[in-house]
Amino acid sequence: MTLRIAEIFGPTIQGEGALIGEPTVFVRAGGCDYRCSWCDSLHAVESRYRHSWATMTSETVWEQVRRLSGDRPLTVSLSGGNPAIQDFGSLIAMGRAAGYRFACETQGSVARPWFADLDTLVLSPKPPSSGEEVDWDAFDACRNLGVGARQQVMKIVIFDETDYQWARDVHARHSDLPLYLQPGNTEVNPAAPVDLQALADRLGWLIGKALADGWFAPRILPQLHVLIWGNKRGV
Repeated sequence: MTLRIAEIFGPTIQGEGALIGEPTVFVRAGGCDYRCSWCDSLHAVESRYRHSWATMTSETVWEQVRRLSGDRPLTVSLSGGNPAIQDFGSLIAMGRAAGYRFACETQGSVARPWFADLDTLVLSPKPPSSGEEVDWDAFDACRNLGVGARQQVMKIVIFDETDYQWARDVHARHSDLPLYLQPGNTEVNPAAPVDLQALADRLGWLIGKALADGWFAPRILPQLHVLIWGNKRGV
């Protein structure tokens, strides 16, 4: 069994969601079944970048994680692209046997049995601004297979009023999932500077909107890594 890997990097900190600030090594899978309009990881999504992806065994990936972390257990985040289109079960088993924790973020379009072996399953359905449409049956299948994970949470990126109202509807449908919201970053070019004021304004709007509506369920957070490093890869 081999894996298509766009990049492995860290240790750094998790920049968003339920594990924000947590020391993490990232394993970014190559390939995705979505093409979100504002994707900030196109190098791990589009087939035109396939030549830059490494074909690695689970053992080789695990050796690199160990080297980067100095054999000191921490959280390993499986991201992408969509990591769920590949089989990370063996990697998770090796890492957890050594005391490492595993998180995975996926849009919830492909369900995998290894979701049950995760410490944190982050389901991130994509809002209308993405240009994608959520298959809620597939999303429910991901939830069901991930029931054994230590925690399941939901994270939604918000760009505008339509996304906000959509997120409220989604939360009503999945109100048992802890919910994290973050303002979307419109700058997807890793070489371009991020408009931090625009991000701050969008974050302020989102917080104000939720509080004014009396919607107290979500935790609203920035993308911490974007504030620190912009869209720079590998941090």
